Amino acid sequence: VELQGLTEEDLYKILTEPVANLIRQQVELLATEGVTLNFEDDAVKEIARMAALANKTVENIGARRLHTVMERLMEGLSFDAAEMDDGSVVTVNTELVQERLSDVLVKSDLSRYIL
Repeated sequence: VELQGLTEEDLYKILTEPVANLIRQQVELLATEGVTLNFEDDAVKEIARMAALANKTVENIGARRLHTVMERLMEGLSFDAAEMDDGSVVTVNTELVQERLSDVLVKSDLSRYIL
């Protein structure tokens, strides 16, 4: 039996369908700081695309890649949330995802050449 790697669509479903998905976890985490976090649907698709691309170019670690990608995306926002006013709203869009994750893919391209 040969297993197939998770596709971009599979990763998108993992990000959105489970009740306690990674998106909801991040929303609830920032809510503890009084910050409303919104994810545009295109941004979630971009997160899935970046995770799938990283799985193809570095090492295929499946859905665990989503945790790594989300951690990288949210590290600055999580840190800054404590300083934001209560009621602040942060929207994660495609541009933000690409900005925060583009260097991860550049580093992964270089990692192939390191012995």
